[in-house]
Amino acid sequence: MASVTLEHLTKTYPNGFVSVDDVSLSIEDGEFVVFHGPSGCGKSTILRMIGGLEDITSGRIYLGRDLLNDILPRDRHLAMAFQNYTLYKHFNVYDNIALGLRLRNLPRTVIDSRVKEAAKFFGITDVLDQKIRLLSASDRQRVALARAVVFHPKVLLVDEDFAHQDPELRVEMLGDILEINEELGITVLYVTNKQEEAAGLKKKTVFMKDGKIRGCRLIPIFDS
Repeated sequence: MASVTLEHLTKTYPNGFVSVDDVSLSIEDGEFVVFHGPSGCGKSTILRMIGGLEDITSGRIYLGRDLLNDILPRDRHLAMAFQNYTLYKHFNVYDNIALGLRLRNLPRTVIDSRVKEAAKFFGITDVLDQKIRLLSASDRQRVALARAVVFHPKVLLVDEDFAHQDPELRVEMLGDILEINEELGITVLYVTNKQEEAAGLKKKTVFMKDGKIRGCRLIPIFDS
């Protein structure tokens, strides 16, 4: 897969608000890294800049040795699971997962193989022919994750709003993302403002406040 390196990353909005302030960070290939901090601290903005959804004011982002700054989002070899993921309710599960691959004009045999591979990984093979509107909330979330990893991304970006707010479903989703990291070897960057969730994951955690990194440790200690 690939490492991620941020060098003096800054995001300043036209009104002068500095969302991300001179952030530098190295993330190793295959790591699961949690970005934690209060709302508005810049953690989601960092993910959006890595994904190419937010312009960079200054600084550099590398995926391995590749500079991402001027690369289009679709060409960054990243997958994103953000709040506004769209599942087409009148399509079946197979077509939802396959949609992005078809838009890239991949051969039909490759699409079929990848869709079935992703469905098997997430345990949704038996619902491939079902319409999205008939699925449980848990299965819909797995379809969204399957559609993200079907591209064989090097990095998966997961924003906190993607996770279902129902506690049980949220735990299921986190289990799925941990499996993506551990079994597929995909580097995962996960954003949360939940202190207990960040601590419970027991992964390297980057604590942010006011656009800056305030700490980085395996088992985080949080200041009030």
